[in-house]
Amino acid sequence: MDSALLLFLLLLFLAEILGTLGGFGSSLFMIPLAGLFYPFHQVLLITALLHVVSNLSKIALFRHGLSRFLLLYMGLPSIIGVVIGAVLSELVNDRLASLLLGLFLSIFSVIMMLVPKWKIKASKNSAVVTGGAAGFTAGLLGTGGAIRGLGLTAFGLEKASFVATSAAIDLGVDSSRLVVYWLESDLPVGFWAQMPWMMLTSFGGTLAGRALLKKVSQEQFRNLILVLVMGAGLWSLFSFFFGKR
Repeated sequence: MDSALLLFLLLLFLAEILGTLGGFGSSLFMIPLAGLFYPFHQVLLITALLHVVSNLSKIALFRHGLSRFLLLYMGLPSIIGVVIGAVLSELVNDRLASLLLGLFLSIFSVIMMLVPKWKIKASKNSAVVTGGAAGFTAGLLGTGGAIRGLGLTAFGLEKASFVATSAAIDLGVDSSRLVVYWLESDLPVGFWAQMPWMMLTSFGGTLAGRALLKKVSQEQFRNLILVLVMGAGLWSLFSFFFGKR
C-alpha cells in the first residue's frame, strides 16, 4: 500500500468521524480533500460510491427513530434535485468547482458562526425547499449535507434520529447521482483494488463517530466542525486562485 493511499484513507477515516458527529455526511470534508488526489469528476464518483457504503452503515447503526415525514418531504425533493445537479456537473470544470465549493462552504460556515441560534422554521415547505437545495448542491458540487443538516435541525430531532434520517435521505441522493456520475466519468486506474480498504475505513470511521456521539454532546463539536468546514472552503478557494490553470 503506497503512502498516497494511506494518507487518503486517514483523511477518509477522519471525515467519516466528523460527518457522523455533525450529521452532515463525510462528503462535506472529503470533496475538497479528495481533490488533492483525483480530478473533480472522479472525486464526485468516488465519494458518491463511498457515501452509499457509509450511509448503509449509519442506517444500520442508528436505525431507530427514522422520520417518515422527513423521508417523504425532504428525501423525495433531494433525489429530484440531485439528478438535475449531477447532470449539470458535467458543465463544471475543476477550477470552477473549486471556486463554487469554496464559496459555498465558507459562506455557510460564517453564517452559522455569526448566527448560531438561527433555525429554519419547521414545515412541509421548508423540508421540500431545503431537501431540493441540498440535493441539487450535492449533485453539482458533490456535497449538500450542510444544507440538509440545516433543514433537519428545524425539526428538533434527537441525535441518533438526526443521523439516521440524514443518512437515509443521503442514501437516496447518493444512489441517484452515482448512476449519473458513472455514465459521465471513469474511475481511476486501480480503484477497485483499493475499494475494500476504503470501505473498511469508511465503516471504521462511522463506528468511531458513533462511539464519540454517545459520550459527547453534538453541540460541543459544533464550533470545531464549522471551523473545519471553513478550512475546507478556504482550501478550495486557495486551489482556485493558486492552483494549476
